[in-house]
Amino acid sequence: MQDENNLSEIHIEDQKITDNKELNLLESLIPVVILMCLLAYNIFFVEGQEWFGAYTNQYILLMGGLVAAAVGFFNKVSFLRMISEVWENWKSVFVPIMILFLVGALAGTWLVSGIIPAMVYYGLQVLSPEIFLPASVIIAAIISIATGSSWTTSATVGIALVGIGSALGIPTGMIAGAVISGAYFGDKMSPLSDTTNLAPAMAGTDLFTHIKYMAYTTVPTIIITLIVFAVLSGTIDTTGSTDISNLLASIDNTFNISLWLFLVPGIVIALILMKTKPLIALGTGVVLAAVFAFIFQSDVLESLSDSKLQSIINSVLTDTNIETDNDKLSELFSAGGMNGMLWTIFLIVCAMVFGGIMDAIGALAKITKSLLAIASSVFGLFASTVISCLGLNAIASDQYLAIVIPGKMFKKAYEDKGLAPENLSRTLEDSGTVTSVLIPWNTCGAYQSGVLGVSVADYFVYAVFNYLSPFTTLLFAALNIKIRQLVKK
Repeated sequence: MQDENNLSEIHIEDQKITDNKELNLLESLIPVVILMCLLAYNIFFVEGQEWFGAYTNQYILLMGGLVAAAVGFFNKVSFLRMISEVWENWKSVFVPIMILFLVGALAGTWLVSGIIPAMVYYGLQVLSPEIFLPASVIIAAIISIATGSSWTTSATVGIALVGIGSALGIPTGMIAGAVISGAYFGDKMSPLSDTTNLAPAMAGTDLFTHIKYMAYTTVPTIIITLIVFAVLSGTIDTTGSTDISNLLASIDNTFNISLWLFLVPGIVIALILMKTKPLIALGTGVVLAAVFAFIFQSDVLESLSDSKLQSIINSVLTDTNIETDNDKLSELFSAGGMNGMLWTIFLIVCAMVFGGIMDAIGALAKITKSLLAIASSVFGLFASTVISCLGLNAIASDQYLAIVIPGKMFKKAYEDKGLAPENLSRTLEDSGTVTSVLIPWNTCGAYQSGVLGVSVADYFVYAVFNYLSPFTTLLFAALNIKIRQLVKK
């Protein structure tokens, strides 16, 4: 999902896949089964996630990593090898972690500067509840196509849309699902996206052939998604439409609302479109928002702390809560700063430990090869690819590996079946790219949940485009629709 110029500077297509002949399939699955059992126990039987406190999922991932390490020791994998792979994984997420910190700072400074309240203020007047959800899908899709990054989309318009929709009384899970559906459609179809470049590189086709062929499954899926959200918009019971005047008055009384405030997000988006490094683009957004806070929101800063500068520093680092005369808005106008991103960052770090050890001991390659071995028919080959991508998103906790490993493992099998490489590249995107956000401990799921402030469990059922995409590609394979054959020379 991350734009190749944005969130990852590692040429992951060159990554070596570890194959351990000492390891059998049953041993490879032991860490996975234990991890899934512990996560399931925590979800269904431990109320309030109090088993290990707020960081239960993180500790479970570390325990899964210890089990994987034990399996590795039993199969003659050195401790140094495992540590080396974990270190490589950590290096691969260093930039995303820095971006998460900046997103936290961005949310805080955009709040105290009045940028987010201004977005909510004007958005309430334009986006009615009847069209809000499908409009959110379209807005997120346009921004994501332009930037090539679903992460950037969520960190900018996504945050604003969640704020506007919440003020209208729309459930945040629905809003996040609409934003994520549109963002991942745009990311998937954008030639600027790194995964859109990575998938054809793995399969052996070119970028624009890949995008054109991907449109056959992606366009019907987004149309169905829009229909679903249009129906949802007509059935949800919102209270915001009757309270808009009160909400607008409350925002106006608390903040100095001005169209000039939109200069900051406009500059950030322009920098991203010009391929500026995300750390620079988002950092610029934080600095400009701080300056605008001094200019436009002097009263707000004084109400938060004795020192205006201290209020800005607090908005960057810690919790910020701005009280209004409306309880709904008071709850909405709060941000956690960089501190609010620590839970998400710790989850990513722990996921990289588990995924790195699983790769180091050869378990990822073993599981994928086993899936490949049972793919006897053309449909079985597509199904095995989908299952492999879904499994690796859950096991390796990284969407790149969910594209790279199946891409390398299945490439020859598609050739042997006489299938053009774009079949594989499309399937990798339909199942590996878009489903990463549905896994809470995957880097994408953790990021989107942290940025939008909505748990994966809350938005999962509404991320229609993301979970419908794998079914669409399997349906096309089953019905032999647009399954291109290799041209015989």
